[in-house]
Amino acid sequence: MRAKSSREQHVDTIPADESQRDEHERDAAHLADERHRRWEEQERAAQAATRDIADVPAVEVITTAAVHLMSAAAVKVGLADSPETQQDLDEARKLINALAGLITAGAPEISDMHARSLRDGLRSLQLAFREASLIPDPIGQGPGEKYTGPVT
Repeated sequence: MRAKSSREQHVDTIPADESQRDEHERDAAHLADERHRRWEEQERAAQAATRDIADVPAVEVITTAAVHLMSAAAVKVGLADSPETQQDLDEARKLINALAGLITAGAPEISDMHARSLRDGLRSLQLAFREASLIPDPIGQGPGEKYTGPVT
């Protein structure tokens, strides 16, 4: 049996008559409609998410951001599963500074109950950082201490 030429192999992909051409056009239109439907669905989901964040109280946004910073700083200080591979005190310093600034600036806006627990977590991180440092910062010059004052 003789092998088909490349031209013969592709002949069946080109519509031979009007009905096949119409079928291809319907398929293309269906794909376009399907893409448009998915796009509208994604747009509705994005709008719903936007409305959801608008419903979240500022206290919750502030405390959630603080908890994320606190968790990341704890990992970088070496308080996670494998400190030998995750500890990065330079990164921890940045996160603790950001956390201290957020807590200091946000404390008047959130209740004392929320601020107190965030301050306790921050203080624990500052002490863990001091303990993890080979050469500890002088008192009052550790991460976040320009916002919180000296931590001992």
